[in-house]
Amino acid sequence: MKRPNIFCHMTMSLNGKIVGNYHQAKNAGDAGKLFYHAAFEPGGAFDPNEGWLSGRKTTDDNFTFYRHPDLDLSAARVPDGDFIVPNTHPKYYFSIDPHGRLGWQSNQLQYNDTTATVVEVLTNQASNAYKAFLRQKQISYVIAGDTTLDAPLAISKLTTAFHLHRIMLGGGGVLNWSFIKQGLCDEVSIVLIPGVDGDSQSPAIFQPLTSDDPERLVNFTLKSATPVGNTLWLRYLVDHD
Repeated sequence: MKRPNIFCHMTMSLNGKIVGNYHQAKNAGDAGKLFYHAAFEPGGAFDPNEGWLSGRKTTDDNFTFYRHPDLDLSAARVPDGDFIVPNTHPKYYFSIDPHGRLGWQSNQLQYNDTTATVVEVLTNQASNAYKAFLRQKQISYVIAGDTTLDAPLAISKLTTAFHLHRIMLGGGGVLNWSFIKQGLCDEVSIVLIPGVDGDSQSPAIFQPLTSDDPERLVNFTLKSATPVGNTLWLRYLVDHD
């Protein structure tokens, strides 16, 4: 399968969590600056790349804020297949949204100084009304899977449509694990925030589902461990069997 280099790049608490108020730790600023520079600024460790990919909950938490899409339930049937709009920015934001639930206001988003063009990854569970909504917003989408995401197909389609060479995988934990276990991730980059909170329910960087094989093992090879101010930057290569 033709695909880009995919690196999972995350901030993480000292006890392995990726969500929580530990981000407010007094020395978290070093981690935030390092995280952003590495993947989003010129001269960073992962520059150049064509953008990043995240799951629906991560997208709602950071960009769409749980708004409901403005759907026209009587919209005319849209053509079958994918819908690709020519890009207007050098970065893409690929959102895994199997059922078509995200309430986008625009086909672009802003993350710090980075402007990105939105691309949705749907399954056949997404309604005609939602696909019509995306078309009206001029938001590209690809369809990968019938009832659940077919990640290899999604990556293959995105690579062809958007000429991808390297992209970032940016959570959540379920999506990260899904890509890791399917051999779709080449490197894991962890920026440790020197803090821990008491939330026992927050997800880990890799979050298997109850249906996943508990005996599944993935091995990693340390590439580098770099102290930066009050944080530690860990980079691991994923050992593909």
